[in-house]
Amino acid sequence: MTGTGPLRGLPQRAGLLGRAGPPGLAGLPEPPGLPVLGHLWPWTVSPVRLLEDGARTGPVFRLRLWRPALVGYQPEWNRDILSDLATFRSHGSLSGLTPYLAAGIVQTDAPRHRPRRRGLTPHFSAHALAGLEDKLAAIAEARRPRGDFEALSWAAALVQDMLNAALFGGALPAGLLSSYLRPLHRGLPAPMLPRPRVFCRVESAIAAALADPAPGSIAASLAAAGDPSADGHPAGPRTADRHPADPQTVEDLRVALAAGYDTTSHTLAWAVWHLAAHPRWRDPQALPLFLDEILRRYPAGWLGSRVAARDGTAGGVHVPAGTLVLYSPYLTHHDPGQWDDPYLIRPERFASGRPAWSYLPFAAGPRTCLGTHLARLILRAALTPLCAGDLAQEGGDPGVAAGLTLRPRGPLRMRARLPG
Repeated sequence: MTGTGPLRGLPQRAGLLGRAGPPGLAGLPEPPGLPVLGHLWPWTVSPVRLLEDGARTGPVFRLRLWRPALVGYQPEWNRDILSDLATFRSHGSLSGLTPYLAAGIVQTDAPRHRPRRRGLTPHFSAHALAGLEDKLAAIAEARRPRGDFEALSWAAALVQDMLNAALFGGALPAGLLSSYLRPLHRGLPAPMLPRPRVFCRVESAIAAALADPAPGSIAASLAAAGDPSADGHPAGPRTADRHPADPQTVEDLRVALAAGYDTTSHTLAWAVWHLAAHPRWRDPQALPLFLDEILRRYPAGWLGSRVAARDGTAGGVHVPAGTLVLYSPYLTHHDPGQWDDPYLIRPERFASGRPAWSYLPFAAGPRTCLGTHLARLILRAALTPLCAGDLAQEGGDPGVAAGLTLRPRGPLRMRARLPG
């Protein structure tokens, strides 16, 4: 298959994976770098371009950052990195560099990850969230844009309201939420800076929401189940003489709020932009396929990382203990060996389903994003009102900018009119 766009000319499943025996780290290719700084400077100024340059050298390549790193993007690599939790661990990975993600289930490794995840998953399942559909639909209708609007700002405000409603029944003060979430829209290093006072206030508000939860919220579901014990099983409902909120649950909800905010709002901004350009997909029944394609073309979680706790193998390549390993949904989703015309918006490509390990908008395997169903529910609810009436692009820059997440460069100026 012939690719178009920056990844044109990618090797097709051959190269290193076809060599006899796993190559050593020194034998792997790498993109052009600087004599002393290695790849630190291009990583700082244009990380997506650096990854694209590396992908042209082979399916697995190395980067010389502040520590040696290996990057892969083909399905075999993704499967090995995301399935072997004992070898490839979160502790010491890139997510730990930002206080927004350096806690909770995101940083929990094996053997504690599985029981902890088992205790949380039922509260974020599609079945558990079904009761939120009407509430989220009402918020979307109330915030439906009328006239000229900027898609990034509209999406940010709407997703903040929807997450507050879903997680806490709207109990967290809007001003506090805005203060906590605002740096996630800025470039680096803003999301990496510690903000202990704001974080403390947010965790206090979450603890209060758990102590007296709004009916129908995820907080209410967690509170009714009781504080998960160390083995992931409910420890029984709270009583008056118990701590009002499990600190681990508070932490998990704070991280879920941050992790779900910028990823979903940036995806929504791209989705509404492209929905205006593809009117045939402005049908509530067609939105699931359309959203699958937007999540492929613009994976907000453009890069994931693990650290090898012991010597291992990924994608047929030997990975020494201590190596930083990176998988890139962005590279995988734009690999012409996996996708025809990867830079075009073609939702019909998902009519036959989502390919395993080649489609990673929410990661995959045992560490699939806890908020997958909630994010899809929010996106569908937000776009449904815009399937009726007029919707048009007025101008802007939908190109990608990479920071903590992938986001549109913006602004995205649009116009919406009600039907009739």
